[in-house]
Amino acid sequence: MNQRTKTVFRTSGFVAGLIGLSLAAGLGQAAFAQKPAEKKAAPAKPVPQAQAPAPNEAQRAVAGQSQQTPDLMYSPWIKICNKAPNDATKQICVTAKDGRLENGMPVAAAALIEPQGEAKKIIRITVPLGMQLQHGTRLIIDQDTPQTAPYFMCFPNGCMADYEANADTVTRLKKGKTLTLQAINMQGQAISLPLPLTDFAKAYDGPPTDPKVFAEQQQKLQEELQKKAEEARKKLESQQPAASTPPKQ
Repeated sequence: MNQRTKTVFRTSGFVAGLIGLSLAAGLGQAAFAQKPAEKKAAPAKPVPQAQAPAPNEAQRAVAGQSQQTPDLMYSPWIKICNKAPNDATKQICVTAKDGRLENGMPVAAAALIEPQGEAKKIIRITVPLGMQLQHGTRLIIDQDTPQTAPYFMCFPNGCMADYEANADTVTRLKKGKTLTLQAINMQGQAISLPLPLTDFAKAYDGPPTDPKVFAEQQQKLQEELQKKAEEARKKLESQQPAASTPPKQ
C-alpha cells in the first residue's frame, strides 16, 4: 500500500450513498432472488458505455492518470442495519468503507451486504466513472486469487459490481490487511484502489451505528469539505501573481 495514504476518522457521503442503495435494494441481485430452484438467473451483463453518466473533470483525471494506485484518504468501516425491504421480520446489515482523493472526490467503496439468516452475502464495490466497462472489475483480498465481476449499475459517482461472498469470505476480510478493487482505465491500464481492512473486524462484530449519529457525521463532513474547498480556493488565489501596476504618466 502507498505510504502516503491517509486515514480519515469519519464517514463520507460516498459510503452513505452506497449503504443507502444497498439497504434499499436488499437482495435484489440474481444470486439472492427468490426464484424456483430449477430456474437459473441469467448472468449479469456489463453496463454499456453509453449508459454510464459522463465522468466529471476529477473522475476523468483518475481514469486517465498514469499512476496506477492513486493516493486516497479513507473513512472507517461502518455498519448500518435496517429491516429487509421484502420481510420486515428480518434485517439487512451493510458494513462499508470508502476512499477518496484529498479534494473530497469519491473514488472507491466496498460494502458487505449481509441479510439475516442467509448464508450467501454480497460484496458490492464502486469504482470511478470513466473506466472501460467492457472489461469488468476485479476484487482481491491481500494476495488471494483475484475474483472478477461485470458492472451492473452506474450512477453519477461511479459504477458498481457485485461479488458473492460467504462465511469464509468474511473470515478472510476480518483477518486481511487490504481489500483491493481493480478496473481498467482509459489508457487500458489496470488501476488499483486499495481499501484497508484494519478496522473491518471491529465494525463487523460491533453494534450497528446509530442512524442519527451517522446522519450527523455526514452533515459534519459536508461542512468540513466545503470549508476545505474554500481554503484551497483562497490559497490558489494568493499564489497567483498580482497584476502589474501600469507606470504613471
